[in-house]
This record gives sequence, C-alpha cells and structure tokens, in this order.
Amino acid sequence: MAKKDDLKVKTDDQLSEQLGELKREQFNLRFQAATNQLEKPSRMRVVRRTIAQIKTLQTARARDAAAKV
Repeated sequence: MAKKDDLKVKTDDQLSEQLGELKREQFNLRFQAATNQLEKPSRMRVVRRTIAQIKTLQTARARDAAAKV
C-alpha cells in the first residue's frame, strides 16, 4: 500500500495518473475475481484503500486551494 507521506509529496498530475492506473487495476482485479482467477484477494483491499487515500488527498488540496482564493 502506498504510504500517505509518499502520496503527499506527489503533484496533482502524478496523483491523477496514479489514480487512473489504480482504477484500471481495480477493474482487472474485479474481472479476475468474477472468473475465479484472482491469486491475491488482499490486493483488492490495498488498491481500494489507496484509491480512497488519493481521493481524500485531492479533496483536501482542492479545499485548501479554494480557501486561499
């Protein structure tokens, strides 16, 4: 799982790119789970939580940017 400190250092563009990659991975994992080909079920949890952390960080940054204006 990505560390929160690692995510905080990344730029908004890097976070958006990583979010897209994680969403693709999540889709692939769901597809594997549906066809009973999933090797590591725990990976689904890690991906889901990392997506949530990125979205939370993006929301906080947007809120801070709006407060400064």
